[in-house]
Amino acid sequence: PEAREALEEREAPRRHRNHRCGRGAAGKLWDKAREVTCGAVVQPWSGLPIPTLLSCLCSFVAGVIHPWRVTAFERLLWRACRGYLVASFVEMPEPMEDPATGESITWVIFLISYWGEQIGQKIRKISDCFHCQVYLYPESEASRTDTITGLHGQIQELSVTLEETEKYLAEVLDKVAQALPTWRVQVQKMKAIYLVLNQCSFDVTQKCLIAEVWCPVQDLTQVQDALRQASYQSGSSVECFVQRVPTSESPPTLIRTNKFTAGFQSIVDAYGVASYQEVNPAPYAIITFPFIFAIMFGDVGHGLLMFLFALWMVLYEDSPRLRQGTNEIWLTFFEGRYLILLMGAFSIYTGFIYNECFSKATAIFPSAWSVATMANHSSWSSEYLAAHPSLTLDPNVTGVFRGPYPFGIDPIWSLATNHLNFLNSFKMKMSVVLGIVHMGFGVVLGVFNHVHFKQHHRLVLEFLPEIIFLLALFGYLVFLIFYKWIKFSAADSLVAPSILIHFIDMFLFTSNAENLPLYPGQVPVQTVLVLLALASVPVLLLGTPLYQWCRRRSLAMGEQEPLLEGQEAGNSVNATKEDVESGGHSPDAKHLDFAEIFMHQAIHTIEYCLGCVSNTASYLRLWALSLAHAQLSEVLWTMVMRNGFVGLSYVGGVVLVPVFAAFAVLTVAILLVMEGLSAFLHALRLHWVEFQNKFYVGAGYKLCPFAFAPDTWE
Repeated sequence: PEAREALEEREAPRRHRNHRCGRGAAGKLWDKAREVTCGAVVQPWSGLPIPTLLSCLCSFVAGVIHPWRVTAFERLLWRACRGYLVASFVEMPEPMEDPATGESITWVIFLISYWGEQIGQKIRKISDCFHCQVYLYPESEASRTDTITGLHGQIQELSVTLEETEKYLAEVLDKVAQALPTWRVQVQKMKAIYLVLNQCSFDVTQKCLIAEVWCPVQDLTQVQDALRQASYQSGSSVECFVQRVPTSESPPTLIRTNKFTAGFQSIVDAYGVASYQEVNPAPYAIITFPFIFAIMFGDVGHGLLMFLFALWMVLYEDSPRLRQGTNEIWLTFFEGRYLILLMGAFSIYTGFIYNECFSKATAIFPSAWSVATMANHSSWSSEYLAAHPSLTLDPNVTGVFRGPYPFGIDPIWSLATNHLNFLNSFKMKMSVVLGIVHMGFGVVLGVFNHVHFKQHHRLVLEFLPEIIFLLALFGYLVFLIFYKWIKFSAADSLVAPSILIHFIDMFLFTSNAENLPLYPGQVPVQTVLVLLALASVPVLLLGTPLYQWCRRRSLAMGEQEPLLEGQEAGNSVNATKEDVESGGHSPDAKHLDFAEIFMHQAIHTIEYCLGCVSNTASYLRLWALSLAHAQLSEVLWTMVMRNGFVGLSYVGGVVLVPVFAAFAVLTVAILLVMEGLSAFLHALRLHWVEFQNKFYVGAGYKLCPFAFAPDTWE
């Protein structure tokens, strides 16, 4: 009973609404029916004649309406038609799209039955005001059945049509997807061509395009042939031709590279693009850069791992998976695969020189030390050997040392307690020698710039004092190192003089009585060398400015057209940035003040003289990082492998598996990645600061040729 009451309460408004909308109309229709049937006896609201009669007298309006407008629509129908209608509203089972807004809406279907033409006109007007979609409602049952059948047929036909259309569109899209990459390339090429054509000048009279471009001299013939062929194929009435135009602008720099040299050239370009026809350091960096890196990273095992990794990238360089990666770090490694390959190969070589493989020495040849002779030495008795498990190797023991080791460092040094002192001395002197040779080579490369740009006065006023200053001081230091290695043996180690003390006394013009001279007449020779170095400084400082001043004065007195300062300063080391960038053809170059020229030369002189001292000390990083890498490898081996090895039993073999895995991971992460990156950055600094500043300006700009490369399409 409670459920029935709740249901009646819920249905009460609807019953009231139907009663309100249809009761009066039904009574009117019943009265009219009695008149039509001529007084036939029919009971009200009962019997079969009522539906039959209503179907003959009533008309219907059917359509759909937005659900938000149903309440207002129903209320207005009741008030306008005064209840002479019966309205039914039913929601659609599925939402449909609004053709006007595209919104998915669950429409409401309505069916209104009425009597009278005036009522029907009101209902239709109200439906139009509420933007209802009204449909034709057949009068007879048969017509309605036929209409429904026809609609179902149309729906089925439309479904079949849509299905076939979707299949056809899918086939078309499949064909488009196959041709889309080609179309994209064609469109992007057309855009690139039109972008270049829009930069050309249009000649209205001749109806042709005129373009001014930079073109390498070697490619002029190819450009002429391409234009001639394009003019013939297009049927143009105007022949295309190329004419060389004289210009005062500095040409761009084009350095042709391949996949091997591109990585080395990018290192140089990161410092600065070479000025036009300036000496390019990249060919020399192909050898010097991996070698300097290997000095700091010398280890056979680590170098072999790096070499194999780079070799894998080189062998599979055509793989799309390697080339089209999205990781920026990986693309950096892949672009420098040949650089990494050479760094690994050179590291293997220096590793053999240091005789280090994962911090362990390898006995490729028999040791040059005789342990038996060492044990039989008079000062090493049996009691002494029993009490001293670790012994210091002394090369000055008669019969112990049997000659030099054939290649690299003797493996017996890895067992000595003084091996670190020996390696310190060896690597420090090696770093000084290699650094001075590297800097001297950079100074010599400046000669090619002076000769090419016809600046012969710089050979005498700049190159000569620079090379004298470098060799008189630091070249003499290299001579002392080699002379001491040759002159004194292990037997003379106690009386051998100190090179450092002699080098300090060289600048003080004194001699230390306790430090014996290396050769007779050493003090006068050192005095002459210091005086030569000091005399080269004023020549380097005043030579070029005075030459420029005298030359301009003589040209002014002779009333001749003076050469531009940029043509003389060209691409030299001490040229101003404006001269280098303009290629020496700046209109203001001839108005340069003498004080400005002197200031630039003074900066160059101070930078060079102080740089010879600081740059030589900077090459000691080769010694420091080499020792650091070796000691870090030894610490990693001791802390992980030696302490993780618990014995020769099965337990030790099982434990060794995770221990070796940890050792491998730490080796790759720390020694290869971190130490390798550190050595790479230091080698980069030595090339940029210590080597290239001796001859390289790098104030030019690249030639950006038109190409259909993917990175130039957008």
